[in-house]
Amino acid sequence: MKTAIYARVSTIGNGQSPEMQTRELREYCERRGWNVTEEYVDIGVSGTKDSRPELNKLMADARRRRFDAVVVWKFDRFARSVSHLLRALEEFKALGVQFVSLSEQVDTSTPMGKMVFTVVGAVAELERSLIVERVKAGLRNARAKGKRLGPPSLHLDVAKIGRLRAQGRSWRAIARIMECSAKSCRRAGQEHASDGLRLPVDKNPTSALAATS
Repeated sequence: MKTAIYARVSTIGNGQSPEMQTRELREYCERRGWNVTEEYVDIGVSGTKDSRPELNKLMADARRRRFDAVVVWKFDRFARSVSHLLRALEEFKALGVQFVSLSEQVDTSTPMGKMVFTVVGAVAELERSLIVERVKAGLRNARAKGKRLGPPSLHLDVAKIGRLRAQGRSWRAIARIMECSAKSCRRAGQEHASDGLRLPVDKNPTSALAATS
């Protein structure tokens, strides 16, 4: 079986060495009769980083089917979080790539390893559901107390917007002056008009622009 090994150390020294990880990973693969065809080692890279050069390369090569299995020394050497680990494992599963974590003794090529992966995935799904339910409960509680949800209201000077619009300025130009989005300016102008108050119209917008320049 063509195998890739992945190792990571966040710092060099203080007893940390990628060689210790890679040596044990090679020995494990040798015992199983797996052929190590690729090695990926991130050195001096924190496990919390979203992007790691060698890990990114490993994932890209997995999509090219350059190996059949990935072996890591420990979960936290590979993934930055449980959700990251599960996403990677789901992708490996779709690609037909096995995953082994030496320290945790998880091997998705075995029935026991597949069971562990299923349990971990179920726990993660439960955690996501609980978070969603807590958020919904918080929103319901806030509404019951009469709290207004969403971003604070934006109070715009609609008369000023009307004057600027009458001068022939675009909604984007008005938005820059009012320090808001063009959409907010347009909505304020439309609400102003729907209240029966027409936006002022300058019969000679060119002269008005000149007067304000």
